[in-house]
Amino acid sequence: MAIITLSTDVGQQDYLVGAIKGQLLSQDERHNVTDITHYLSNTNYPQAAYICSNAFKYYPVGTFHLVILNFFDTAINHVLVAKYKDQFIICPDNGILTLIVGEKPKEVIKLGLQGEHNLLGRTGIIAKAITYISKNAGFFKATEAGTVSIVEKYPLKPSIGSDWMEGQVLFIDNFENVVINITQEEFDEQRKGRSFIILVSRNEEITTISNNYASIGEGDKLAWFNSAGYLEIAMNKGRVASLFGLQGYNEHLVKTGTVTQNKWFYDTVKIFFV
Repeated sequence: MAIITLSTDVGQQDYLVGAIKGQLLSQDERHNVTDITHYLSNTNYPQAAYICSNAFKYYPVGTFHLVILNFFDTAINHVLVAKYKDQFIICPDNGILTLIVGEKPKEVIKLGLQGEHNLLGRTGIIAKAITYISKNAGFFKATEAGTVSIVEKYPLKPSIGSDWMEGQVLFIDNFENVVINITQEEFDEQRKGRSFIILVSRNEEITTISNNYASIGEGDKLAWFNSAGYLEIAMNKGRVASLFGLQGYNEHLVKTGTVTQNKWFYDTVKIFFV
């Protein structure tokens, strides 16, 4: 048996999630299948990676994480199976793997989908592979894991100067709290004990780091480091994103002359050290 998590972009309006769970349990009814989310953004890969990476690390050794994200965005006829920190991640070969783990895993293989063109046909193959790998501990040692070429994408890093740093909006939650891609470690390293000004918008500043929402009054804004260790801009009983017009990452195709390329669009928050 295996612990298997599901992180998908298919929603829960139809039968697909239930059918995938049925496929997994039909392989071994002792499998423990659990949901992380079925509302990953298929246009915001950094946000999807933020959700997955910060959930996966709390699961035990040997867990299988199945990530279904833009399964049909390209004509790829395989998925990736990676072993990373003694867990397994199964996902499409579209860059989400390296966004989740921050590097190319040393142990990764391609799992052929054998001409399957619909979602349940593909997840049926994956269900069999999970069951096989869970029962064969030496599977990766017997393969050429790590020698394959995969699509690699990596998270944006904050820009840094001698007395400033600028981060991008990484995630906006249901309460419209805004997560910035600056970790507490990066902030402290750049701050060097100095005072600081977090410029939320042209006329809105924050000059302290709070411990929680209760440390400020209702309607006041705050900055704090959330459970994932990232800088978060929030408001006690308010919606920061709407109030200050902050938006998350988006990727668009832009045509310049005869060249079409992907362009990233995102809002930023700047911090000055004094």
